[in-house]
Amino acid sequence: MLLRTIGTVAVLALGASSAAAQTIDDGLMMPRGTLSAGVLYTHDSWDQYWEGTLKRKNGNIGTLTQQSLTWIGGYGVTDRLSLMAAVPYVWTHASQGVLHDLSGIQDLTFAAKYRLLATAPAKHGTFSAFAVGTAALPVGDYTPDFFPLSIGTGGGRASGRLTLSFQSTSAWFVNASSAYTWCSNVRLNRNAYYTDGQLYLTNEVAMPNVLEHTVSAGVNRGRWRIPLSLVQQRTLGGGDIRRQDMPFVSNRMDFTKLGSGVMYALAKNLSIQVSAAHVLSGRNVGQSTIFTSGLVYAHHL
Repeated sequence: MLLRTIGTVAVLALGASSAAAQTIDDGLMMPRGTLSAGVLYTHDSWDQYWEGTLKRKNGNIGTLTQQSLTWIGGYGVTDRLSLMAAVPYVWTHASQGVLHDLSGIQDLTFAAKYRLLATAPAKHGTFSAFAVGTAALPVGDYTPDFFPLSIGTGGGRASGRLTLSFQSTSAWFVNASSAYTWCSNVRLNRNAYYTDGQLYLTNEVAMPNVLEHTVSAGVNRGRWRIPLSLVQQRTLGGGDIRRQDMPFVSNRMDFTKLGSGVMYALAKNLSIQVSAAHVLSGRNVGQSTIFTSGLVYAHHL
């Protein structure tokens, strides 16, 4: 019942050059012929969650902690097209109760980011539009039927994203991004399950699709990039967690999350980033506090 899976496209933060970093929902592109690779560490924890719309604690869980170490890579094919990839190793832990920790390699994610248009520099700044396609497939042998300890949903995903960006002639910028994610069915290691008030005599679970909106603004100047973002996720289907029951893989998982970070380009094409985010409201998710840090090295071919 965590925030979907950490191996989603949200962690694809890539050091593009000595001047800036790149994510799939910002207004930046990697320069042509730039190859980057790096590692991100994420710590996500909560001790309260929403059981449907009811916010509560659970003594059988205590504080739920999910950590991940993610390898990320990218390549600037042209000045208008960038390719990205990520694969995380995830481990989970509940501080109370008898639920067993889980760990393993999660999902392999690929993304292609294309700049549709960019206006010529004007008096006040530059406007750009980007399209991003993303695909993810499970590569680890993990179970999706043990939430909130499961490390992923165990299903494939594909998404399309459109981002609009304005970079002023001074230091500030603003971005607006929306994505629609198609989720494949998931297979469980049992022949029946009960969810959303209905018994299903099958091991196949139909997963709801997901809609996400992101608005971000901040400062991008010299070696520094400091964004502030608001993310809203809405699941297009799925039921609520039943009272006093474990969450289920196809539950509706909605949230609004506020985050900020600092990205700084060090010498020798090395970039460092530190960020934090907190879930403000949700449905069938934990009220998570998330910290992320990472290093990315970019080599100009």
